[in-house]
Amino acid sequence: MGFPPFRGAVREIILASLAIYVVILLLVSFAQGYGQQLLILGILDPEHIRHGWLWQLVTYAFMYVDPLQFVLSLLGIYFLGGAVQDRIGRGSFYGLFFGAVVLSAAAGFILSLSGFIAQGQAMGSGAAANAILMVFYLFNRGAPIMLFPIPIQIPAKWIVLFTAAIEVAYLLLSHFALFYFVLLLGLGAGYVWYTIFLTRRSSVGISEKYYGLRNSYYRWKRRRAARKFEVYMRDRNQTVRFDEHGNYIPPDDEKKNGGSKSGWVN
Repeated sequence: MGFPPFRGAVREIILASLAIYVVILLLVSFAQGYGQQLLILGILDPEHIRHGWLWQLVTYAFMYVDPLQFVLSLLGIYFLGGAVQDRIGRGSFYGLFFGAVVLSAAAGFILSLSGFIAQGQAMGSGAAANAILMVFYLFNRGAPIMLFPIPIQIPAKWIVLFTAAIEVAYLLLSHFALFYFVLLLGLGAGYVWYTIFLTRRSSVGISEKYYGLRNSYYRWKRRRAARKFEVYMRDRNQTVRFDEHGNYIPPDDEKKNGGSKSGWVN
């Protein structure tokens, strides 16, 4: 029944969101023009993205007006973010948070280009909270979640499904508004981020591809250097041979004297 620890990236994101929200509230209350201008600059608006306001792909996650939306989004980050952060580390948690924010916004913007769906504006870190929920479930598929303040434990899978169902309902009621598309896309962004960056199998696969490409590049450089050296020696009336891997092949008389088949090896 205890509260999760309030530390690391979770604390920094929540405190930054709180500070920005206080500024928005004060400006909207006492300097309405400046407050509205700040919201226009920060909220995700596809029309502004088309005109190059690309920072909105990130800043919308820190823009709030409705206090209930603000509280619910940050509660989702707080209650599940600590467990995910402990599993993947502070730096990777920042990557998950901002990666989900950008992926959801970019996908929502692409959908808005249809001119029929994903219209309107989006704000708040609900997409990131949904991504954290999805990653928590993927790391702890059989784990229950206690819905604060109700002391009932519910399997994480059902929380994910319930969240998706509620947001689909709001999406339909809002005539496919961008706001609810971005929320739903947060679940998908969490799954994509987990699959690409947070599983050991994918990390090993990425490492293997990187080292394979690097080794292929070095082998190509060695074969190229071998061909250049053959040309250089031929211009001086000497013959040297290399195999298909760029390894030196000594003359036959060196082999008879106990030399190896190839003087250079991988």
